[in-house]
Amino acid sequence: MTGHLQKELKQQKPFGSLEQEVVLNVMRTAGALRKGIAEVLRPFDLSAPQYNILRILRGAAEQEGIPCTEIGDRLVSRDPDVTRLLDRLEKRALVARVRSSSDRRVVNARITKKGHDLVNELDAPMAGVHAGQLSHMKRKDLRALVDLLEVARGESE
Repeated sequence: MTGHLQKELKQQKPFGSLEQEVVLNVMRTAGALRKGIAEVLRPFDLSAPQYNILRILRGAAEQEGIPCTEIGDRLVSRDPDVTRLLDRLEKRALVARVRSSSDRRVVNARITKKGHDLVNELDAPMAGVHAGQLSHMKRKDLRALVDLLEVARGESE
């Protein structure tokens, strides 16, 4: 199994280190997985970060929304320009921003009914793309991969 990435990249020399090979493999794999997600989202004119924001806000729907500053912390892939993403979603009436009733200095974002309907519509296609991308792997291997990725991010217990 070793050496597949080197062949994919048409790299003649070995990697500089095992760590470099791991990082490049993770990046290459992430790119392949993102491509499938982008294909599902394209007909809905959504980017992956916009979809992620809608999912975050759907999860916070029982509240009066969540502070815009907190959204960036919850994104799967950090995006420094959450304001721009929210502007685009607000322009499409998928989210709304309102001042917090408890602290007028805080602006909360919340999902609208239209946004909620859209993210609900995407649940099945997104689950399908995830399942399809990883259907060749056994459940125990998927669990092991999750555990290893968390260790790599320094998030293991």
